[in-house]
Amino acid sequence: MGMLVDSGVITLYSAVTVVVHGLGILHAAHAVMNVRSSQGAIAWGISLVTFPWLAVPLYWILGRTKFHGYAEALRLVYTKHHKLARQTYVNIAKFKTAPPEKLAQLQPLAEAFTGIPFTSGNAAELLIDGQQTYEAMLKAIAFATNYILLQSYIVYDDEAGNEFKDALIDKAKQGIKVYFLYDEIGSNKLSRSYIESLCKHGIQVSAFHTTKGKGNRFQLNFRNHRKILVVDGETAFLGGLNIGDEYLGKNPRLSPWRDTHMKLQGPTVQSLQASFLQDWYWATRQFLDVNWQIKANEKINQTAFVLPTGPADQLKACNLFFVNAINQAQTRLWIATPYFVPDEATLTALKLAAMRGVDVRIILPNRPDHLFVYLCSFSYYSEMEAIGIKLYRYKHGFMHQKIILIDEDIAGVGTVNLDNRSFFLNFEVMGFVAAPQFVESVEKMLEDDLAVSIAVDFAEYQRKPLWFKLAVRVSRLLMPLL
Repeated sequence: MGMLVDSGVITLYSAVTVVVHGLGILHAAHAVMNVRSSQGAIAWGISLVTFPWLAVPLYWILGRTKFHGYAEALRLVYTKHHKLARQTYVNIAKFKTAPPEKLAQLQPLAEAFTGIPFTSGNAAELLIDGQQTYEAMLKAIAFATNYILLQSYIVYDDEAGNEFKDALIDKAKQGIKVYFLYDEIGSNKLSRSYIESLCKHGIQVSAFHTTKGKGNRFQLNFRNHRKILVVDGETAFLGGLNIGDEYLGKNPRLSPWRDTHMKLQGPTVQSLQASFLQDWYWATRQFLDVNWQIKANEKINQTAFVLPTGPADQLKACNLFFVNAINQAQTRLWIATPYFVPDEATLTALKLAAMRGVDVRIILPNRPDHLFVYLCSFSYYSEMEAIGIKLYRYKHGFMHQKIILIDEDIAGVGTVNLDNRSFFLNFEVMGFVAAPQFVESVEKMLEDDLAVSIAVDFAEYQRKPLWFKLAVRVSRLLMPLL
């Protein structure tokens, strides 16, 4: 009898093993056909065939770069409100203007990816740290007369988070409509009581619902990384800062926190508003009644463009736009990013820029908040040294800003890191301003950052112990899977 039981168990185990390995082969075929890079396809294919017990569940979570259902939802809402949408685009198009001549190639990309061109009539203000940013945002909230749209990747239930909560509740008590959107993965520590307190006062609150829909059920790898505030359809903010004490430098491990945001007025506000409304519709299936009248700032009259991107895009808009922008650089390309894990196309563009004689400088943090990404950045040292790209490590706390400065012509501020996650997996947003005064302010800010940074000694990596180099190589090998 015991032998029969053992035989049955062995038969069952064999059958399960065959099924699992069969699933591994099928998933490997899917990876070969769908994964975004050849390196990633090879890595997934080998893993799925060799270790299917582990790799198949991981592939369900990490393996896809296309976010299903979002584009279809937007087409549905566009069909219902096509007259308003068309009129909004017509109104924005009245302010269409050309970027600097050297960057003319960015205009057709802007329109292809968003339907909205570079526009005139904008006013952009650089906000260099958490204190400046929160003060400006809270002031704008305090002066709201109609509605507030607030979106953040991370929100903490701490002193800063409660200051924003109280400000929103005060406006809701005054009859101002308030809509609050957060990413449930990024804000996984946000307390239920925080959300309930907002809802109790009539504020509409929603998570982005990354896993909404059958096709996204296991896709925890997607994030909505956008940080947007729109007030009355006239003033908007975007940048690197989430909401919490950490971003004011109150986390001892990462203090002081170095970040950058910006304030916008003019036609670009409508672009940011549209981005929020699209995310809100995905999350709630509600179409909000907002102000679509453009209030241009003719006095400052800056040329600007807003680029929302994400894994629901038909084309890889974020990656394509950045690669093209890097290719336009003629004299200077300065980038500040906390995470440096570029894909092959971006890395090639950076190398070609340096070979053209462009002053390529990349500022990275000296201390990590995510060890894997920090380690991976070291794997590029030899390639950077060989081609003349200058790397700097920011020493005065943790640097989290996402900045790109091209020649004397244009500067970008937003949420995009120079890594695969921002280019392919996250919903992101960048604001680009082509105006001398704004470009000069970004230049001055980055010069101050460089003054408290150290130039990377590329030979330092060669002096690292073997275990460190091994960790760096493993991180680089795993990069295509993420």
